[in-house]
Amino acid sequence: MPDDVQPYVLPFPDSSSDLVLDPEVLALELAQELLGDPLDELDTAELTALDVAAECDAGITWLSGSQEQRMQGLRIFCEHRDPRAVPLLLPLLAASCPILRMSAVYALGRNPHPLAVEPLLALLAGDDNGYVRKAVAWSLGNYPDAPVLNPLIRSLQLDVAAVRLWAASSLADAGGTGPAKADPAASQLLLSLRIDSEPAVRSNSAWGLGRLYTDLVEPRQQEAVESLLHAMLHDAEPSVRDEARLALEQLEQPEVLERLQTLVDEGLLQ
Repeated sequence: MPDDVQPYVLPFPDSSSDLVLDPEVLALELAQELLGDPLDELDTAELTALDVAAECDAGITWLSGSQEQRMQGLRIFCEHRDPRAVPLLLPLLAASCPILRMSAVYALGRNPHPLAVEPLLALLAGDDNGYVRKAVAWSLGNYPDAPVLNPLIRSLQLDVAAVRLWAASSLADAGGTGPAKADPAASQLLLSLRIDSEPAVRSNSAWGLGRLYTDLVEPRQQEAVESLLHAMLHDAEPSVRDEARLALEQLEQPEVLERLQTLVDEGLLQ
């Protein structure tokens, strides 16, 4: 390494035990059984339009109430869309409580608005709570026309595994708006598929490459196919191999499907 080149130092610890830095937040979560990850808490029950409208009306009121009421309001707007919520959600991105920030981020992913882009990118770059950054990485997938590509690439390169996982998925959305964005997104996903230490990140990278394939130029398409084939045959984790195979099958390219069948015939695939 040349004398004037400094090695990269990862800016965030790569350990889930370091994601939450405030012990009071942990105590609050345990005591009140708060959100955790709102993406895992959404109620899947079918609601009528009137039910949704009533919930949103209540949520608007709760967002201006006590912290406990704001949490209830945030739950609602992590699931439902209502433009009236956006002016009430934006200030919560600066809340001192990481749970409020995280939940507001998810809610603004469900209710995307141009005014949210700048503060969301600031949180991705500088928030010291990994769960908040994870939420931002997910939410930015709903802002594909905003300048989110390079921030997501940086997160996929340098952040903790939980953030990298969602950054890989959101890159597929951010890069799927045309060839100019698809190529740099695919370049990073190809690298992460090869070298990331976390199997879930490699799996999401494989999935993302499949999503971006049609927007890539032919040489990059071929590189994606070869990388997916290599992962399918040689990755140490079955989940990554399965995701790579699924991505290849979903390309629906005759020559790719023929190669897969040849591998089956030769006993290299089941």
